Amino acid sequence: MSKLRRYYEKGHTYFVTCVTYKRRSFLLNHEDILWSSIAYAQSLMPFDLIGWVIMPEHFHFVVIPQENDLSDIMRRIKMKFAGVYRSEQGVKCGRIWQHRFWDHIIRDETDLNRHLDYIHYNPTKHKIAASPGEYRFSSFRDYVENGYYEPDWGQREPDWNDTWFGE
Repeated sequence: MSKLRRYYEKGHTYFVTCVTYKRRSFLLNHEDILWSSIAYAQSLMPFDLIGWVIMPEHFHFVVIPQENDLSDIMRRIKMKFAGVYRSEQGVKCGRIWQHRFWDHIIRDETDLNRHLDYIHYNPTKHKIAASPGEYRFSSFRDYVENGYYEPDWGQREPDWNDTWFGE
């Protein structure tokens, strides 16, 4: 496999998509492992998690690395999750995640808002929830509490181009 080179420069904000191997649906049942893996990675490599959604077989983050490369952060999260998940499931080997992850550098405030909308609408797009407010595995409720969204936002699908988001 070739070595993928990613552009990294301190201070950038990234939209990230990470998918389970063969899109197996187990993340919601093991959300606690994912959060402990994120906390573990943050303790070693500080980063700000600006927005997030955890779906059954993938997750999206908007993240700002502080000092470390995004690839190192994602590698740490995926490895920690895989180790704990395998241990809890009694599995000695096997793939947990698809190779790599998809990322996009956020260019400006409009781009950031578009990606946060995408993250928060994702459960409705995938028909897991009737509206973003009904779904508990995302940062949507935090954004409502802070006045960035109205509680009924997402009753209609936002107007966007799906090719922007790498899912």
